[in-house]
Amino acid sequence: MGSVDTSAKPPFSIVLVNYKTPELTRICLELLQEPAQKSGIAVWVVDNGSADASVEYLRSLDWINLIERDAPAKEPGHIAHGKALDMALARINTDYLFLMHTDTFVFDANVFAMMMDYCTKDQNVIAVGCTEQLNRGLPRTVWRFTSRLFKHHYRRLKQSLGLRSKDPKPYRETHLKSFCTLWNGRLIKQRGLHFQIDDRVPGYELQDRVIGLGYKVVFLSPGKIFKYLDHVQAGTVAAAGGYGQNHRRTKMYQDILKRFGTTNSSMP
Repeated sequence: MGSVDTSAKPPFSIVLVNYKTPELTRICLELLQEPAQKSGIAVWVVDNGSADASVEYLRSLDWINLIERDAPAKEPGHIAHGKALDMALARINTDYLFLMHTDTFVFDANVFAMMMDYCTKDQNVIAVGCTEQLNRGLPRTVWRFTSRLFKHHYRRLKQSLGLRSKDPKPYRETHLKSFCTLWNGRLIKQRGLHFQIDDRVPGYELQDRVIGLGYKVVFLSPGKIFKYLDHVQAGTVAAAGGYGQNHRRTKMYQDILKRFGTTNSSMP
């Protein structure tokens, strides 16, 4: 992948969690197969108790490492995802791992070498990624930031005046999103840490703790990372029927399937 030296032990593995996303999982893995096999990169897929066609598909692939997890029925989705990531973390034998979502489609595998370069140049870098899940462009980004900033301070003002108001939400993202994030798994293990530490989104508490320990986190701009890949924001939720048929994220998911419909056959 990219300029990774295939004569040496691969420096990283790729980890995905599958849960009832047969079409997305197939597209994601088909895009990864050639560069992964060419460079000898281990791809780990944890199935989170899908019990659908995607499991049979994953079992048919001899080039991935499949972990089948029996997730409790009432386990919150983000907790199940975090526990699945920790299962993969315990098994990989590379220093680094790339977390990806099954709705992340890598069109240029040089993204891995680009992100690894930050860690190669500075051994104190423990994570590289992006805080935004899609590239909105400058106008939409500015508008989103401005509107969230206004709402944040408006709610704070109302509360200071003793008026009823919802708690102000953060007006900017501060945590890396795991649709494509590089982590130094060796350091995580050395510190006895995990992806699922509290009841927040997997990786959030981990990021806070490693920064507190003095490690560096590299934040990539959406414009930089999305030169190499596409991400269907909440595509896994849409695939599982988590949104209505007319929801914009459902439509994004359906558009992706149409885009790949002529090259991807149905699940076995």
